[in-house]
Amino acid sequence: MHLLLLSVTCSVLVSVLLKCAARLRIDVAQAVTWNYLAATVLCAWLLRPPLSSLQAPAAPWPELLALALALPSIFLVLARSVALAGIVRSDAAQRLSLLLSLAAAFMLFGERASGWKLAGLGVGLLAMAGILARPAQALDAPAWRRAWPWLLATWMGFALIDVLLKRIALAGTSSMAALLACFAAAFVLMLALQLARWARGRTRPDLRSLGGGLLLGLLNFGNILFYVRAHQALPDSPAVVFATMNIGVVALGTLVGVACFGERTTRGNRIGLVLAVIAIALVAWGTRG
Repeated sequence: MHLLLLSVTCSVLVSVLLKCAARLRIDVAQAVTWNYLAATVLCAWLLRPPLSSLQAPAAPWPELLALALALPSIFLVLARSVALAGIVRSDAAQRLSLLLSLAAAFMLFGERASGWKLAGLGVGLLAMAGILARPAQALDAPAWRRAWPWLLATWMGFALIDVLLKRIALAGTSSMAALLACFAAAFVLMLALQLARWARGRTRPDLRSLGGGLLLGLLNFGNILFYVRAHQALPDSPAVVFATMNIGVVALGTLVGVACFGERTTRGNRIGLVLAVIAIALVAWGTRG
């Protein structure tokens, strides 16, 4: 269980670092770039994934390239969501993306729609409605109009990544090899973007963003590594790992957002967070065995 706690902690700390980026004068785009350099090196060094599946004629390179574009894009979206909507709502939206992934599994991959999963989907949609509820205070309404599209994009973006990973897995490609390839490709794409920004004088490289990016990559990869190790340690309890991870992130993200950053939640938001935990538990129960 300590592996899951480490994975949950790394996931929430990613949001904390993104939340503090402006205060620390970290350029998020640069940090995301160096994050993928760190993640690539750590993945190759610690996991040593077999790369033979990437050389197969049936290797899903269109999906791999799409994932390489989606990964840094959703990181930038998450950073904006955390800055505008807060850690509490952003982490909940990120974890509730499993609802869209589940719907895609029913429609695109022929997964059986059990009663528990459908119940989780229904409760989760109510949870997302609560999380997206506009604050009651009139003064907060303009800020919320800027924030909710980024929350919605976070929800949809992480679901897109899940669908792409599912398609890659169905092609027989090692998930770790796919991640390594996508991390490396994402780094190259983001580096090209930073070089273009620097050439136009829009920004300049700085050590603060480099350090923040390497830390971001360490936390990002730590989240993945500990989650994989937890599944390996509990091979007969995938639903327990899944539920503990997702509920843990929602719970810890809420605690950190409220206690450390003073984020305010409305009654509707709080109901949505409770429903999010119930929805994740229902989906996990439906996937047991």
